[in-house]
Amino acid sequence: MSEQNSETAEERLTDPIASQPGYQETETRVALEGHPIHAMSVAFPIALSFCLLGADLFYWWTGDAFWARAALWAAGTAFFLGVLAGVSGAAELLLVTGIRSRAAAWTHAIIAVTLLAVLGANWGHRLYGYEAGVLPYGILLSGLGAMMVGFTGWHGGKLVFDYRLGTSKGN
Repeated sequence: MSEQNSETAEERLTDPIASQPGYQETETRVALEGHPIHAMSVAFPIALSFCLLGADLFYWWTGDAFWARAALWAAGTAFFLGVLAGVSGAAELLLVTGIRSRAAAWTHAIIAVTLLAVLGANWGHRLYGYEAGVLPYGILLSGLGAMMVGFTGWHGGKLVFDYRLGTSKGN
């Protein structure tokens, strides 16, 4: 058996970027007392995106204007809080070499920015008639947004839990 064929599968699948300077530098630089701001700030936009879809579904089911008004507020609040979370996430992406060097981080960022565009469009669509804004386009945008939250959340979770990106080593 030749030496070339005796390589293990792990040796053949070594990430060439892993040898780059700064690849292992993944500790958060945007934190409050060691707690990553981006990880703390995404909870409300995520929850509000699902609340938006729920409010749309309740409006469709009941016809009660309360749910259309609640969806308007959920869309706007999810958008603005998502922008704030995006600023801290963009800072992490640009300031931490080990995050910036991974393709998965860029995938997460692109999906998240697209999600913000969908949330903003959804909110803007409702501003001048929150009841008329629900069906059909509002509920479709809400469903698309909820799916995108799942995709970007999965990628973000993978970055944190699998690669330990954007976390703090603590004291």
